[in-house]
Amino acid sequence: MIAQVIINTTAKKLNRTFDYNIPQDLKDFISIGTKVMVPFGRKKELEEGFVVGLKETSEFEVKDIAKLEESLSEKQIQLAKWMANKYFCNVSDCIKLMQTPGTRSKQAKIQDKTINTIYLKKDIEEIEYDIETKKIKSEKQQKILQFVKDNEGATIPEIEMFTDTSRATINVLIKNGYLEVTETKIERNPLSDKKIDKTEKYQLTEEQQTAYNSIKNAVEKNIYEQFLIYGITGSGKTEIYLQLIEQVIKDGKSAIMLVPEISLTPQMIECFIARFGKEQIAVLHSKLSIGERHDEWERIKQNKAKIIIGARSAIFAPVQNLGIILIDEEHDSSYKSESTPRYNAKEIANYIASEKQIPVVLRKCNPRYNNIL
Repeated sequence: MIAQVIINTTAKKLNRTFDYNIPQDLKDFISIGTKVMVPFGRKKELEEGFVVGLKETSEFEVKDIAKLEESLSEKQIQLAKWMANKYFCNVSDCIKLMQTPGTRSKQAKIQDKTINTIYLKKDIEEIEYDIETKKIKSEKQQKILQFVKDNEGATIPEIEMFTDTSRATINVLIKNGYLEVTETKIERNPLSDKKIDKTEKYQLTEEQQTAYNSIKNAVEKNIYEQFLIYGITGSGKTEIYLQLIEQVIKDGKSAIMLVPEISLTPQMIECFIARFGKEQIAVLHSKLSIGERHDEWERIKQNKAKIIIGARSAIFAPVQNLGIILIDEEHDSSYKSESTPRYNAKEIANYIASEKQIPVVLRKCNPRYNNIL
């Protein structure tokens, strides 16, 4: 089997596929969208690429794929090809937008954030026997073992603080095989410190209810349609957003809410947290650290986050079972990228929505769409 690979490069002359043999031991793991490392040209270092096609044979003498890395879906590869054709850019430039933040560079890649946690290494019965027979005489060591028994997964600083002991004492127990250190991944969640009182939904006015019902009908019947919500500030447009998202979540689906970068204020995000809680919300914008963006992307990919709020690049998030796309202040110029690829997030949103047969809801624009509410 032969893989057609796009090399991750900005060189225009390399904006085409190259054939590579799929080794026997990798055949079950390679599909369209798989990220691979391949030998290329005379370079000693492996080059990064994505499989964008598969075929039985090649007319060329081909090299083997060396190894696999992160994968995209076939739908993402299709979107990248569509974008490359529409915006006259390399397919690889478009693919980068869909990769997990922190993994797009060939050299430096973001690492998971981890902490060292402590667990009992021996059975508690054996530890208690060693204490009774005075094999463990130190009261501080006994105190530590009792604390870890009741609080497995605690960190060394936590053990030191709650037992009033030293790291040296903990190290002795580790050395003697009573405790073990485990590296635990922790999420960099930009919303973790927010404590916001929950709010309940409001009763919609007759006009708001009419708008809500029209869009809800498209959601339930899996219809691709564009809707425009318009009205003066304070007319309740956000409440319609919130209730639509609530319905989508109840149906087991997810929502993307695009917002101009300048509008991604703490107050705006807090409005969503107050209604839905922070556990199922992911935010994506330029003020987050690369590590935070990496972990938010992973939460979305693992379907832990059902509501994605972000600037234009959030449209590429790997959302599971998308049910609706909402675009706030749709007239804002920040939805157009000024760097390669020069895409328009609204056009991408409509492409994705038409593929998935879901509605797109916009606010504030000229009345030229299918439905004006």
